[in-house]
Amino acid sequence: MGEPEAGSEFAIGAAAAAGPMADTQYILPNDIGVSSLDCREAFRLLSPTERLYAHHLSRAAWYGGLAVLLQTSPEAPYIYALLSRLFRAQDPDQLRQHALAEGLTEEEYQAFLVYAAGVYSNMGNYKSFGDTKFVPNLPKEKLERVILGSKAAQQHPEEVRGLWQTCGELMFSLESRLRHLGLGKEGITTYFSGNCTMEDAKLAQDFLDSQNLSAYNTRLFKEVDQDGKPHYEVRLASVLGTEPSLDTEMTSKLKSYEFQGSDFRVTRGDYAPILQKVVEHLEKAKTYAANSHQEQMLAQYIESFTQGSIEAHKKGSRFWIQDKGPIVESYIGFIESYRDPFGSRGEFEGSVALKKKKKKKKFHTAWIQTGRLCQAHAWPGTFKKCQGLNPSHSCLDLCSFALVPAPPPPDDDLRQTEGFKNVSLGNVLAVAYATQREKLTFLEEDDKDLYIRWKGPSFDVQVGLHELLGHGSGKLFVQDEKGAFNFDQETVINPETGEQIQSWYRSGETWDSKFSTIASSYEECRAESVGLYLCLNPQVLEIFGFEGADAEDVIYVNWLNMVRAGLLALEFYTPEATSWRQAHMQARFVILRVLLEAGEGLVSVTPTTGSDGRPDARVRLDRGKIRSVGKPALERFLRRLQVLKSTGDVAGGRALYEGYAAVTDAPPECFLSLRDTVLLRKESRKLIVQPNTRLEGSEVQLLEYEASAAGLIQSFSERFPEDGPELEEILTQLASADARFWKRPCEAPSGQA
Repeated sequence: MGEPEAGSEFAIGAAAAAGPMADTQYILPNDIGVSSLDCREAFRLLSPTERLYAHHLSRAAWYGGLAVLLQTSPEAPYIYALLSRLFRAQDPDQLRQHALAEGLTEEEYQAFLVYAAGVYSNMGNYKSFGDTKFVPNLPKEKLERVILGSKAAQQHPEEVRGLWQTCGELMFSLESRLRHLGLGKEGITTYFSGNCTMEDAKLAQDFLDSQNLSAYNTRLFKEVDQDGKPHYEVRLASVLGTEPSLDTEMTSKLKSYEFQGSDFRVTRGDYAPILQKVVEHLEKAKTYAANSHQEQMLAQYIESFTQGSIEAHKKGSRFWIQDKGPIVESYIGFIESYRDPFGSRGEFEGSVALKKKKKKKKFHTAWIQTGRLCQAHAWPGTFKKCQGLNPSHSCLDLCSFALVPAPPPPDDDLRQTEGFKNVSLGNVLAVAYATQREKLTFLEEDDKDLYIRWKGPSFDVQVGLHELLGHGSGKLFVQDEKGAFNFDQETVINPETGEQIQSWYRSGETWDSKFSTIASSYEECRAESVGLYLCLNPQVLEIFGFEGADAEDVIYVNWLNMVRAGLLALEFYTPEATSWRQAHMQARFVILRVLLEAGEGLVSVTPTTGSDGRPDARVRLDRGKIRSVGKPALERFLRRLQVLKSTGDVAGGRALYEGYAAVTDAPPECFLSLRDTVLLRKESRKLIVQPNTRLEGSEVQLLEYEASAAGLIQSFSERFPEDGPELEEILTQLASADARFWKRPCEAPSGQA
């Protein structure tokens, strides 16, 4: 399949790489920011029935989130199980006394707490934002003494020692292939077996398209027989496995196929015991649903997770769209494909948010009016899909999320035909708004106070436009299975060529399946560009409540924030693999390149020396040229993005996007060299401590925790009070069953097989 077999060296470098301390790219600092998710007031306003609905949805989200451990790295489930055993036997304060007695310093123990909090927050040992591995920032030998001398080890010596032996080396390993998530030689992923290459991923996508199967809830496992012939297993996530069941749209797909000279077998049952718990709580939540839309939504989600059907999930999403302005909002399933190296498989996500019953009417009205601004887009009317789709918007406080803190939009094909919903998460934005002046990097001193003053309001505008008129806009040209087109082939003209449309999406093809590895970032870039472009419209800013000088400051800070983000994005670029690790940040770098290319002094990025004598940089934006230079450049770029997306022109889209995303040391910016400066001055992403809900009798209580690494650990220690040990056994059994696919003898610890 092109590349030589990858994965055989997986275990070789693990022990060797565990020696010297990691550089700052691969650790979480002891002073990492930690914030609490405050939803107390919104929870207080819920009725008893609404609290029960939110509770069971939250339980479903948390159980499902455990699947992310199995979607990340081979060792992640074992690390989670080990940490959970440690902190169930001794809370962070109790374990601290033992750690100090074993010779750890206060700083080293805090480093361990931060590492554990990071594993819980990311559901694995790779950052969910950036896909970089992080390792404990203390000597491995010291951590080993703490673990093997802990109360957990005294209570269950074989199990704890077995877990440590299984994951200890990999926990610390910074072998080059293990530093980032990726496919083949470029990194590690458990969406694919360790011997899969990008060619295998492409072949599998072609097979899935041929069978009209979505990749979103699948993993791909490859085995090669003695004759060198590859055999692929496409495994669907579901409660049901091979046991007999009633005929459904899925059972007919569960069989073996010959495709382009390779054998494919479609199976199901991935994450089955975890999804069983998800389904149980969705069934309970359905009892407390507020209306028939919620009942039918949950019924379809239950069907999806039971059978392994993405079509059932889409049906559920249709009811989700129709459930306008609920008091308790939620979304759950295999959703965003950011972390799949090929860009087609969804990470399990679940979130529950609570409506602010005393929300600002003005902001709600803004969203209704903003939905009428589609005509202000940068592309022709024949490329728009706003007509007839009525978006809704809610101001919410997030109650729980695993793993992404927002109810995301539904599948792109549903946005094309059914409509969409958007939310503003007030308590999450409050965490994002908090900015310390001394930690504001790469800005001129004169810009910092203005930036702090207007970052929050400008972010409201950008997020609103990004979601509603970015992701929620733009038509895909499609030919369905009957040969019918959703556009007029005779009259629709490509504005870039002046000719009729030459390409489109065939039946079974989707945005993600066609554009694969660039799809997520390309789409985020399109949505971000829409936000920048439309915020220049005075009518938009009036809707959001800004006029005159205030409106001009909102525009300036919004554009300045994007330019600065484009520079910060270099942290998420890997020169060795010439690849990006985070979709949003790649998108922001691309926008920075577009604005630099516009010239005329609109934007500059200049290396400098900081007051501390270390390398630094400054970004400058000429606010007087935003409309005269920036707007036309962005309009041209946006139109090209949309036309290439609408027509399914993969070759043209790749050429455009990958060209702007290239990171080189070409002057005057010398981005590869600037990357070192960005890494030198980077600030780690904040950790968020979430509350738990607990059912006591017939009442639901909200349990809150302090904003610290220890508080975050405690929240997880109390998250699964009834079945924590059972869940750890399930996770290690599932990981062990597939361990051979990553060429490492990850045998289950004694007593857990």
